[in-house]
Amino acid sequence: MELFTEIDAQVQTLRALLGEALESTELVALAERLDDAQAVAAIAAATALVQSGERIRAAATGVVAARSSREAGQAGLAQTRGHRNVTSLVQELTGSTRAEASRQVRIGESLLASATAPSEPGEGDPPADGESTRTEKPTELWHAGLDRALLDGRLTAAQHDAIRQGLADPPPADATKEGPDDTEHDVLMHELWELAAEQLIDASAHDTPEMLSSAARAIRDRLDPESAVRRFQERYARRSFRVWTTADGRRRGAIDFDDEGYAWATTIIANAMRPRTGGPRFVDAEEKARAQALTDDPRTNDQLTYDLLLDLLRTGALADAPTVFGARRAGVRIVRVVNADGIADPIAHTEDHLHTFPVAVAEQQSCDAGSVPVTVDTCGNPLDVGREHRLFTAKQRVALAVRDGGCRWPGCDRPPSFGEAHHIDEWSRDDGRTDIDRGILLCRFHHMQLHHGGWRISRRGKDDFALHHPRGQTIALPPRPALRYAWAVSEPWRKRFRPAA
Repeated sequence: MELFTEIDAQVQTLRALLGEALESTELVALAERLDDAQAVAAIAAATALVQSGERIRAAATGVVAARSSREAGQAGLAQTRGHRNVTSLVQELTGSTRAEASRQVRIGESLLASATAPSEPGEGDPPADGESTRTEKPTELWHAGLDRALLDGRLTAAQHDAIRQGLADPPPADATKEGPDDTEHDVLMHELWELAAEQLIDASAHDTPEMLSSAARAIRDRLDPESAVRRFQERYARRSFRVWTTADGRRRGAIDFDDEGYAWATTIIANAMRPRTGGPRFVDAEEKARAQALTDDPRTNDQLTYDLLLDLLRTGALADAPTVFGARRAGVRIVRVVNADGIADPIAHTEDHLHTFPVAVAEQQSCDAGSVPVTVDTCGNPLDVGREHRLFTAKQRVALAVRDGGCRWPGCDRPPSFGEAHHIDEWSRDDGRTDIDRGILLCRFHHMQLHHGGWRISRRGKDDFALHHPRGQTIALPPRPALRYAWAVSEPWRKRFRPAA
């Protein structure tokens, strides 16, 4: 559909819902008269209208940014209007924050770069019969498909920026190391990044910008483990903890975490706060009483977190962890992928949130805390266990966490530690088996919504799970994009060779 035809259609929808002669002061009163379906339709139409405007704004912003470049100096478009740079001009025009204006400029520059990229293929020797033409330089930028997805409405501006910033640009060839020549390296990296962008565009149908950003960073680290190690070391070098007193006597503190420290801190807080934030309900009597006491505590979550930190420092000094954590001591579980030949992926990841680490961190933790081997196939599916147990065992829950990476409900970012194992086959009614391939992780909220809202999850063999809406709609639940790369170890992409002419 043409852009202005689409805009006109959304305007007509809003007119039908709210009336022709609409005064802005009447908007809230008219919206209150809408029934549930109409209110949702109004939001959808208004959102589509805004997103169409965002596409136009992004294209114009890219042009304005090019005409306001540093090289243009005081003759630049933004500069002639009294602004230091294009971000300042966009912020004034849109009334947005500086961060939002910067995002609009990034998107606009990306769109313009794709539109103006040279279309002629690079130089290279013609391939022999049957050989790949991979040594030819790409004819468009790797993010061109991402830009097209924004322009044709498959991505929002926020989703586009999350993927583009998360993947960043492919690493250039390192002339000091042996390997393929620069052209072949650049083409390979271009294809990998292009494919990653395509997969994340597909995931955007059900993932939030935050989830896409996290997945993009994890995929980038898988594809470029050397840079991932370098970024890990840089963040480790910047670690710091400061405390100070302000002029009015307030005591303040600030922490700049390294990756492992951040994983530990968030896991500790999640374990201690889980009863307040929707953690698993199936706990023993003692833990249930503690959970109820925490739920009834009058302190805010931030106050509880602060008191936890102080208790942790005191407990650490006294070496008495049960005082703080009871039976649920916090720990960071790191997943290390090793293929059938014993070759380990150079990048490991945390079970919760899929934070990536150099494999040396996993080896270090294994020495300290041991490891739990989980055998999976190339899709992350663990081995079956059977019907011997009504509930999933501790080892099975580890396997589910490794495979699912958290709650599998569309758009939910709850990590595995907040998950409950759901049998897709009812135990007594369907003679359900407590097998890994018949179980799936759901957070407490979505587990309750499924059971009490008439939803159902099915699976044919080891295909993707499918979520069935009470009114008949079926939603696919594909694996998380970043985990597809984890299970493939050495080749997380499909072959993308162009046959020689």
